[in-house]
Amino acid sequence: MNGLDWAVLIGYFGVMVAIGVWSHKRVDDVSDFFTAGGRMPWWLSGISHHMSGYSAVMFTGYAGIAYTYGVTSFVTWSFPIALGIAIGSKLFAPRINRLRSRLHVASPLEYLKNRYDLKTQQALAWSGMLLKIVDVGAKWAAIATLLSVFTGISLNQGILITGGITAVYCTIGGLWADALTELGQFIIQLLAGVAMFVAVVMELADRDIGFLGAWDEPALQGHGEPLVGPYGTVFLLAFLFIKLFEYNGGMLNQAQRYMATATPKEAERSARLSAVLWLVWPLVLFFPMWMSPLLVESQKPDGSDSYALMTEQLLPHGLLGLVIVGFFSHTMAMCSSDANAIAAVFTRDCAPVLSARARAWDQRAGLIAARVATVVFLGLSMAAATQVNSPAFKDIITVVIKWVAGLMGPMAIPMMLGLLRPFRRSGPTAALVSWAAGLLAFWLVNYPINWNVDGGVPLQYQVSVPLAVSLVLYILIGFLKPEDTPERLAIIDRINTDGDGDGDGGAASGGAAVPEPREEAAAGPAAPASPSSPASPARDGG
Repeated sequence: MNGLDWAVLIGYFGVMVAIGVWSHKRVDDVSDFFTAGGRMPWWLSGISHHMSGYSAVMFTGYAGIAYTYGVTSFVTWSFPIALGIAIGSKLFAPRINRLRSRLHVASPLEYLKNRYDLKTQQALAWSGMLLKIVDVGAKWAAIATLLSVFTGISLNQGILITGGITAVYCTIGGLWADALTELGQFIIQLLAGVAMFVAVVMELADRDIGFLGAWDEPALQGHGEPLVGPYGTVFLLAFLFIKLFEYNGGMLNQAQRYMATATPKEAERSARLSAVLWLVWPLVLFFPMWMSPLLVESQKPDGSDSYALMTEQLLPHGLLGLVIVGFFSHTMAMCSSDANAIAAVFTRDCAPVLSARARAWDQRAGLIAARVATVVFLGLSMAAATQVNSPAFKDIITVVIKWVAGLMGPMAIPMMLGLLRPFRRSGPTAALVSWAAGLLAFWLVNYPINWNVDGGVPLQYQVSVPLAVSLVLYILIGFLKPEDTPERLAIIDRINTDGDGDGDGGAASGGAAVPEPREEAAAGPAAPASPSSPASPARDGG
């Protein structure tokens, strides 16, 4: 990097902070901070949803997979994400939007207290927050790894720089700042991705290698196969099922994008836009990675430094700085959205159980708590990032694929399937048993069983068995011990009823009247009425 590259990078950081400061004016209460008050346009929500699913792991871990195996990096990653979001656009997006517009919640997990019970909500909230600390820690480590390649600064210094700047803008501006910075980051990513694509095509031409003929080169032997190595058919099917839950709200931050739109129909359009972007845009990003064995020799066994080495070799200064900014934009988009989601879960779901004072927060106190929780989460995730390459976590891609994919299912199944009528019989017993058994299955498959199997348990089973165990138990216990009380059925009816403008959850369709939230000693603070109250039909699709 030279002075021009540094100017591009510093300018980018300055713009992100400026957007956060500007977004501060749009945040008046907790609902604005966590769900944009239900006023986010569907196209902005869709772009934000798309961007919040990326991170620099794509340019390190998945670049290594592309370097080693080829197109399977697309077939087993972005393609199942695109398909999962497309399915979820009908199945989950409208229902998650109704959590805000009809149940008036600000956290994706807030409805679980009445859908199941307080114990279930707390189990999913705390385990989800702990997993997110590890997940986001891996993202910080990934971007710091790239930064060290280009600048020579240490891993911990890179983590501190990226985490600190992200903390400034997402803490000040909330979800509005996240979405607006993600829009800017998408534009930067577009320019950087196209620049890298063109640079690789030109370099191949200089070496008399054609755009299509490159696949016949010996260095790319077998790289055109869609499913190779540990990424086989079972892995693809398991990953599709996992991403169906994860990218439609199971990891919380994407759920907020659906909640932020004005109506369920706009949430559906948002999801469809995100699905199209996931199907098309990664092809442009992955092509240089697929060609990387022809252009560079990775210095790391897993090939995770191949993309960074290629950008240094092919791009002039200025464009190199733009691509580095693209790395940052991916990671900061995901990490800031995760921080906002986890702050929502803590302040809305966990803090009121821990403290009587939290149950009495007014709007100002709640907003301060939300911002403090955001900073604390980012700090903890940055601390976890310093341990990603330790023996406990191993490397970056292990954390992201094995830990996140393997543990997400047991946490997401009660939350996501609890929205759907066919699973109305599954109550708190089904939710808690499936959650606990899924976590136990993850530990058994990845550690005691893995240690005692010659060659270890294949990756596809490490990530799929916990989800399968949770899914089977959730459904089976629901049939053996149905807990579909009138109160729970009313909640499900309100989430599933069509008619976005009726405001009362579909009484006209014959649905049961929704009871008031239970008056529990540990109940959370009342949701703000102003952004989503029945008296404001324009915000509820009217």
